[in-house]
Amino acid sequence: MIHSPIIAGAMKLGKWGSNFSIPEITSFVKEVYDLGITAFDHADIYGDYEEEERFGRAFVKTGIDRKSVQLISKCGIRLLSEKYPSDYIKHYNTSKDHIISSVERSLKNLATEYLDVLLIHRPSPLMNPEEIAEAVTSLKDSGKILDFGVSNFTPSQFEMLHSFTPLCTNQVEASIAHVDPFLDGTFDQALKYKTQPMIWSPLAGGQIFQTDGDDRISKIISVVNDLSLTTGHPTDQLLIAFLTRHPAGLKPILGTTKPERYKSAMQSLEINLTDQEWFEMWSAAIGREVA
Repeated sequence: MIHSPIIAGAMKLGKWGSNFSIPEITSFVKEVYDLGITAFDHADIYGDYEEEERFGRAFVKTGIDRKSVQLISKCGIRLLSEKYPSDYIKHYNTSKDHIISSVERSLKNLATEYLDVLLIHRPSPLMNPEEIAEAVTSLKDSGKILDFGVSNFTPSQFEMLHSFTPLCTNQVEASIAHVDPFLDGTFDQALKYKTQPMIWSPLAGGQIFQTDGDDRISKIISVVNDLSLTTGHPTDQLLIAFLTRHPAGLKPILGTTKPERYKSAMQSLEINLTDQEWFEMWSAAIGREVA
């Protein structure tokens, strides 16, 4: 269970984004932590396999008690990288040995003794659920992970793996511009098992803030802007409130490296959209009024 209502994404802290120095990452972590954001989302591949180690060095300098934060990481994707010359094609590896060795590297890089949550980054057509379950049991028994979940799994893939080892979450893309999880059973399943989904790209990758989008996005922008005027809430806060209004307890992951955006996201938690306001946004998202 992730306690923080908003999760800070680490993907863009390094070379895949803002290219922060270690002191800048330290400052970023302290600023968002002071806002009440205590969960940080990683993956072994971020920053070409470098970002966990850089974050780990920075976190030590923050002076923040490790027990007061939750560290999430993902494994299973193998990128083409000079660091792993034997990999000649991007692929997935969800073998027991790879999962365990990946976690051990993440622990070393993040300078921690355990991960609060480990996720399989993407479902592999070759994943063996019994082997994954063995890896998870071994990691839990040794105290190296506290909980286990998945990312980007379909409901049927989640159901299958959940029958072999308990899953605590499914980290999926969702936003007013991407409502598939509301309709394909993903969030229904989360309600069934009381697993709070983590949400990546909750602001639709910035599409909602662009004026040159397609007709559907333009209509969504128009509706959200109008609602912003009538409610007095900024559009970015309404987009987060649209997600957190769902009873499954969605946990948005912000990819920004700007603390002021996190402050705004935390303020969105104070917004109580009425049913009708929410359905204004929903109707814009699906392109029609409900039947």
